[in-house]
Amino acid sequence: MVQVKISENALAGNLRVKVRFDFPGLTRTGRFFFGGKPSEELAEENRQQKANYWRNIPVQGICIEEVNAELPIYFFHDEKTGEAMAYAPLEVTLHADCIEDIVGFIMRDEFRKIEILAPDHINVSRLDAERLFFRMNEAMRMAAGERVKKAR
Repeated sequence: MVQVKISENALAGNLRVKVRFDFPGLTRTGRFFFGGKPSEELAEENRQQKANYWRNIPVQGICIEEVNAELPIYFFHDEKTGEAMAYAPLEVTLHADCIEDIVGFIMRDEFRKIEILAPDHINVSRLDAERLFFRMNEAMRMAAGERVKKAR
């Protein structure tokens, strides 16, 4: 496990972080004569599904403190489609037992930013760095495998 100097405001785990995700509103074609939902509505639905997921389903080594789904939706011009795509940001504040437990959060496509709230200093040994790199490699392989399955 990572050796950390625990600050006074760390509660459950040794690490307290805030992770931000931006969920896109990928438009789908409508069925029959009816049009599909707008990008903004799809982004909001996507964000709410993930917010409910993290509020209700436990993750080993992680204690979810807060899920903030109240951030404003923003638009970004997509060069592939030539249209403005809506993104719904979501912030998750969590406590983790070790750095390795956070890898699952930061290896997602929707990941945008991480802020370490506590502790102020983190000391990582050689063995801890090796474990961290191994977990990152595992997560990348799993993500690549899922992309291959979707492409088929």
